[in-house]
Amino acid sequence: MNLRDVERAMLAQGVTQLLYKKLSPNDNSKNQVYIAGSLGILNVLPMGEIQSVRTSKGMHILSAALDFHWLRLDGEPAVAPNTQLILYPQYPEVRLSGFLLGARGAPNQLMTSRDEGRVLFLGITRSQRILAYADNDPALVAELSALGGLAQTGAFKHLPIGTADTSRDRLLERLTTIAAAGWVQAQRLYPDGHLGPCGGTNCGGYTLEAQLGIAPNGRSEPDFEGWELKSHAVTRFDRLGVGQLTLMTPEPTGGFYKTQGAAAFVRRFGYADRTVGDRLNFSSPHRAGVRNEVTGLTLQLLGYDTREERITDPHASFALHDDEGEIAAEWHYAGLLKHWNRKHAKAAYVPSLCQRGDPVHYRYGDRVRLGIETDFERFLAAVSSGAVWYDPGIKLELASSGEPRLKRRSQFRIRSASLAKLYARFEEIAL
Repeated sequence: MNLRDVERAMLAQGVTQLLYKKLSPNDNSKNQVYIAGSLGILNVLPMGEIQSVRTSKGMHILSAALDFHWLRLDGEPAVAPNTQLILYPQYPEVRLSGFLLGARGAPNQLMTSRDEGRVLFLGITRSQRILAYADNDPALVAELSALGGLAQTGAFKHLPIGTADTSRDRLLERLTTIAAAGWVQAQRLYPDGHLGPCGGTNCGGYTLEAQLGIAPNGRSEPDFEGWELKSHAVTRFDRLGVGQLTLMTPEPTGGFYKTQGAAAFVRRFGYADRTVGDRLNFSSPHRAGVRNEVTGLTLQLLGYDTREERITDPHASFALHDDEGEIAAEWHYAGLLKHWNRKHAKAAYVPSLCQRGDPVHYRYGDRVRLGIETDFERFLAAVSSGAVWYDPGIKLELASSGEPRLKRRSQFRIRSASLAKLYARFEEIAL
């Protein structure tokens, strides 16, 4: 097939994003296919949950299943049920594995070969399937070689296909309308489609989402056509770098908090509230490598090289340790890696002013900041440097009663002025 034939076949399967790579001799089923030298490729390739695996040689790696199919010219795509992404953060390196095992109709001859002149296409559909096509036609390879100015992620170049992604333009257009609307009553959009009043400290975000037609949900998906939206409070619209933002609120995946429960955690590591009777708090900021004098805990990054700014042990975590070394709470890298890349790959930071009253009103600024291309190791580097810190808001009310009330909030925060540390590209836009 020529390049146009490949594009037509991919479009017929619903592909909206098309990548290709010229394969090296080591790119085969035995040695796996090299995908990227960083974790940023996880923003592009849809995958299942990331698992921590110990190899036969005792090495910890991360793996994620793919919904992977081989494009066939003589029938329906052939499912490759054992395809995985293998992540070696120690190197760092991401490889494609298992793409021939159990796949009837796969290009076995091409993908077991060490021949030069092979090319691999990966097409991604809206339903998060990956369609693969391999070829060694010299004319097709020559067509690809003649192309210039293509964007690249990892080892793959992006080919224009179908309609260009205009989600950025649509987002900015909607934010322009919202900024021009002035003061808006605090509100939230419910799943059944009706608007209702919003009370509480986080209504700035809910009100912005309501203006965009977004109902709050518990899914770890971006808010608007692949863009994560973050409303943040400012005192003036010309001072976007002032203040702090919450980046994410993941519950611990290990340690005393996980094994004994959040209530027992607060009783052991928390402290009595100074103004509210019979209430225990765990709400003091914790920064990497600094012992918190209130809780006696220190936030440590395990299995992470602070100088190289990369994960050395993907089975590890960042964790709160007490003075004896016991882990009070921890967050495993495997559990957060996919969430971070998928949720924050494209983010819009929208400033807001709050007008107190009954009801509360919000107004949104006409200058926003967009962050593009992140990966989890950028987040860890920000934690390591102290730019991101753990700022919990956990409390146990009526602690001595028979029915104590627990409120959980494990949040990681950053100063607005430090946001650029998280992205390869960060820009301020005048709407």
